[in-house]
Amino acid sequence: MITIHPYLNFNGNCFEAFTFYKTIFGGEFSYVGRFSEMPSEEGYTLPEEMKNMIMHMSLPINENISLMGSDVHESFGQNAQPGSNMELMIALSDKEETERVWKALSQGATIIMDLHAAFWGDYYGNLIDKFGIRWSINCPIESSE
Repeated sequence: MITIHPYLNFNGNCFEAFTFYKTIFGGEFSYVGRFSEMPSEEGYTLPEEMKNMIMHMSLPINENISLMGSDVHESFGQNAQPGSNMELMIALSDKEETERVWKALSQGATIIMDLHAAFWGDYYGNLIDKFGIRWSINCPIESSE
């Protein structure tokens, strides 16, 4: 089964924005992760101003849709541009289907992060397709084995 979730990018005010959206849509955050919780990577030092920024958060809107988001930072080569700071997150439950969707969307795309086993336990990849639309692909590893 494929579900698509809106994924919003912010320049440091993701938590504030999601707190606002929560007053509108209700519910509880299902996940709030900060960049300081990321495993360290050899040769990269996380800028101090990023440590409290949101790496990923999620607010379920209903049983099929979650509003997702993160802060972006120029140290990752990103800057959220108001009006175009959204991507689509495709949530899949099967590794074979994940690889099929990734391969199809990758044709003529700019790969931001290749499909791989991510530290949070999912297969994950991020790209900008040949039409300029940014996609994140995610599939839990444990459901794919």
